[in-house]
Amino acid sequence: MDHGDEERPSVPISALEHFSYCPRQAALIHVERYFESSLDTVRGDLAHTAVNLPGGGTDRRHHRVWRSLPVWSDELGLHGVCDIVEFDPDGPTPVEHKSGRYRPGGPADLQVGAQAVCLREMFDAPVTKGVVFAGRDRHRYDVTVDDALVDHVAVVTGAVRALFLQSRLPAAVNDSRCVRCSLRPGCLPDASTVSGDPYRPRRESGDWHD
Repeated sequence: MDHGDEERPSVPISALEHFSYCPRQAALIHVERYFESSLDTVRGDLAHTAVNLPGGGTDRRHHRVWRSLPVWSDELGLHGVCDIVEFDPDGPTPVEHKSGRYRPGGPADLQVGAQAVCLREMFDAPVTKGVVFAGRDRHRYDVTVDDALVDHVAVVTGAVRALFLQSRLPAAVNDSRCVRCSLRPGCLPDASTVSGDPYRPRRESGDWHD
């Protein structure tokens, strides 16, 4: 397993999901090492408790499974941990657990796609689908791992690696994504997007007259 070097650092799979949601969030977590807990993150931690215990076994459908399986791709320079990998005669299938709702084509699909890329390389086996288990409705959603998703994984991996190597944070967007983001206290999207001098006081209404 190659965790990369200074010229080509290995990218955590979780960073792809964070970057897909917000590049500034990804930089704060993975470059600045800044993180704040919220109700949503605590709910997510609790949802992962049952699957974060490493080990193998079988599920209720008699599939051989492995929990908290470390995975990597030397080709793309990726590494991470699959919540659950189901093994059947057709090959391994990554299963990612999320506490909230599932959004087709969202960051969770990218995360599962990256896990599938790693499993293909590690086991030299076809991985044509992944699964997102949404805790909000307790439903499994199949994710097709096709060429388009694999290409998207490669592109985002390159973008995240470039983010790791640059010397400054991406600009804050200050939009609807910020409302539920636990990093808002340290991100300061309001201050980051204000025009002019952010430390200059301003009136609630009307223009300044010097």
